[in-house]
Amino acid sequence: MVRQLVAAALAALLVVSGCGAQPETPVFNATDVMFLQMALAQIDEGSQVTSLAVDRATDPRVRTIASELHDQWNSEALLMSRWLREWQQPVVSTASHDGHGDLHVLRPSDIGELRSAQGKTFDRTAVSLLLGHLGNCVETARMESAGGAYPPARDLGETVTQRRQTQIQRLLALAAEP
Repeated sequence: MVRQLVAAALAALLVVSGCGAQPETPVFNATDVMFLQMALAQIDEGSQVTSLAVDRATDPRVRTIASELHDQWNSEALLMSRWLREWQQPVVSTASHDGHGDLHVLRPSDIGELRSAQGKTFDRTAVSLLLGHLGNCVETARMESAGGAYPPARDLGETVTQRRQTQIQRLLALAAEP
C-alpha cells in the first residue's frame, strides 16, 4: 500500500513539474496555415522590390527601408517555413484564395516597370510598390491576429502588423515629398 502511494505521489509530482510529460502538439488552424503560406508568398514577391531598391535607390532612406524589410523578411520566412514543416503543411498553398482575392500579387509588369525606372522615378516607383505591398501584408497579418489558433503565429501577426505600419508611415512621408 505504501509503495502504491509513493508511486502515485511520484507520478503526480512528475506531471506537475513537467517531467515525463509528452510534448504537446501545437494547436493550429487553417487560418494559421493560410497566413504563413500567404506571408511567404508576399515575402517572395516583395523581395523582388527590396533587392532592386537596396541596389538602385538614389534616396538613402528608401535603401534603408528596403534593407530593413529584407532582413526582417528573411528571419520571418525562416520561422514561418519551420512552422509549416513542423505541422506537415505545404509551404506553397494549393488552395484557392478566391475569398480574399489576389492581395499578395505583384504583377510582372510592376517589377518590369521598376527595373526600367531610373533615378527619382525609380525611387517613386519603389515607394509606390512597397506601399501597396505592405498594405496587403498588414491585411494578411491582421487576418492571423483575428482568427489564428497558434499563439506564436498570432503574436507574429501582431508584430508584422506593427512593423509594416511603421514602415508604411515612413514610406508615406517619402511619397509626400515633392
